[in-house]
This record gives sequence, C-alpha cells and structure tokens, in this order.
Amino acid sequence: MTDLNHIEKKAFLVKSSSLKDVRTFCREVFEKLNIEQNLKDELVLAIAEAAQNIVKHAYKDKPDANEIMVVEISLVNKEMKIAFYDMGTPVDPKKVKHREIDNVKPGGLGTFFMQEIMDAVEFKDGKKPWINHLVLTKQL
Repeated sequence: MTDLNHIEKKAFLVKSSSLKDVRTFCREVFEKLNIEQNLKDELVLAIAEAAQNIVKHAYKDKPDANEIMVVEISLVNKEMKIAFYDMGTPVDPKKVKHREIDNVKPGGLGTFFMQEIMDAVEFKDGKKPWINHLVLTKQL
C-alpha cells in the first residue's frame, strides 16, 4: 500500500443502476493506493452495501427522483475514511440494525458486513445541503 495522503470524491445518481459505477470508482481509487487485493475486495463489499442501503432505504419514497449521492474516499496517516452524503430520508441510527445471522434468507446483512469489515461505521450530522452523512473507517 502506498503511504500517502489522498482524497477523491465523485457524485452518483441514486439508482440501482449506479451501484456498479460506485464499485468501479472505489476499485480505481484503491488501485491508485496499491491496496492489497483481499482488503480491496472487502472494502468494495462494505461500500457496495452502504450505497445499496442508501438507494433502497433513504430513497424508497423517491424511486424516480434524479437525486445524487457523493462518495468520498480519503486516506490520511493510514486511516481510510469512506464517506457517503445524500439528501434522502433522514436516518435514525438507533433503528439501523442487521437481521439475525442465523435467519437464513436473502438480504438484511449489509449493516453486518459493514460492521465486520470496517473499524467504525458512524452516522454523522449532515452538513448542508446533505441530510445523511455515513462514514466508514478502516485503519490500514
């Protein structure tokens, strides 16, 4: 891994069809940073789950809206932060929980994967014009 300070961000339409673009953007940033393949795959999984949750939950009442979310990846002193900003329905962090792991069925484990992969998963106060601000942190 390259030891440097780095920041990149990009805006995406909040649509399921944009999720591939989110993953591609993140992989490209991680390539520039020389992140090891296994860690890169884990980080992309956590990011994909977060972006999917934004599309599915924060915009469930606005499925046809032309809204954007911003994904920002920063690396400072070996601490990587992946921030998501959106203007969807406000998130109540107390209500964000994954389903029981032994309940075998599709879906509902995105939050679990994010928490397992990342060192911290935090909802911060949105900075205008943003309503939601999710930050995933990983020490490298």
